[in-house]
Amino acid sequence: MENSSNGKAESFFRELGKRIDQFSVELKQAGSRVESELQQRYEELKASAEKLKNEAENKERWKEVEASLKKAGEELERAMKAAFRKRDSGTNQ
Repeated sequence: MENSSNGKAESFFRELGKRIDQFSVELKQAGSRVESELQQRYEELKASAEKLKNEAENKERWKEVEASLKKAGEELERAMKAAFRKRDSGTNQ
């Protein structure tokens, strides 16, 4: 009876060892996949950050262009008003 119990315990621990080894292999594989995915996500985030940086720079440039266009529009408006005032004042004389 003692031999039978020892055989069962040895079999149990042998099977447990195999399962632990298999789990260890799967864990390493999962770790490699996660590391690869994280690296990919990191690269995507870097690219997105660079894109946002460029867009922000372009936005600042656009603000400069917009301000210049607004100033030019105001100057054109003043010139048009001045031209029409001169024309209107010239016709009244």
